[in-house]
Amino acid sequence: MKKILCLSVLVSLPLSAAYSASPKKMHQLPTQIVEVSPTHLTTRIQWAKFPQPKYSNEDLNQKNRAAIIRVFADQDGNVQEATIQESTGIKSLDQILIRAVEKAEVKPHIEDGQPAPLIGYQAFNLKLTAKNQNNCDYQFDSKNWIAQQNDKKTPFQYVQQPQLELNSAQLNGHDRKVKFSFKTDKHGQVKKVKIKQGSGLYALDQNVAQAVSGSQIAVKRTARTLWLYKKAHFKDEIQFKLDACQ
Repeated sequence: MKKILCLSVLVSLPLSAAYSASPKKMHQLPTQIVEVSPTHLTTRIQWAKFPQPKYSNEDLNQKNRAAIIRVFADQDGNVQEATIQESTGIKSLDQILIRAVEKAEVKPHIEDGQPAPLIGYQAFNLKLTAKNQNNCDYQFDSKNWIAQQNDKKTPFQYVQQPQLELNSAQLNGHDRKVKFSFKTDKHGQVKKVKIKQGSGLYALDQNVAQAVSGSQIAVKRTARTLWLYKKAHFKDEIQFKLDACQ
């Protein structure tokens, strides 16, 4: 009887060992793939709201200054980080530029129909203001707007005067002109602005483009203005003279 019992124990040992050595089946979670849009690198940023640094001759330490700011914006155009690439040589002035960039907004880069984060560089040229020069602000007195105010025939009318943020110091001592075109949707909302002839100052051109991009226009309904049911294309221009601002 003891021999039979021992034999049965010995026979069962290999089976138990074989069972315990067999790998356990684990439940695996499905692999999750997260697509992250690659960051777009550019040397010229398109701004939805251009940086507006406020500085004086004292901030410049009585000398013209220049700087380059490295900008990182997310896919929505929000500036997430601004750092000094090339300094003005004055730390406090660098901080004025950084704060202005942080308050600005970038036009998102569109890639394959999707907005992508962006890294770019913005140059600033800061000029001294002459002591006998009184800075004044300009309004959006474009060729079409002036004609519209004088009840002259125009291809379109601005529903309201576009809001422009520009003063005479930003002309850098010269009269300037900007020619531009834009597209609208069927409701007259401006959707895309293109600079056709720049002023020679990128910041000024962007100020004008920003003012136009936030506007709305209207045209009279005629047999030739079926554009109300599709996108349309228009053009205008604006001049800035040193002796003609308000």
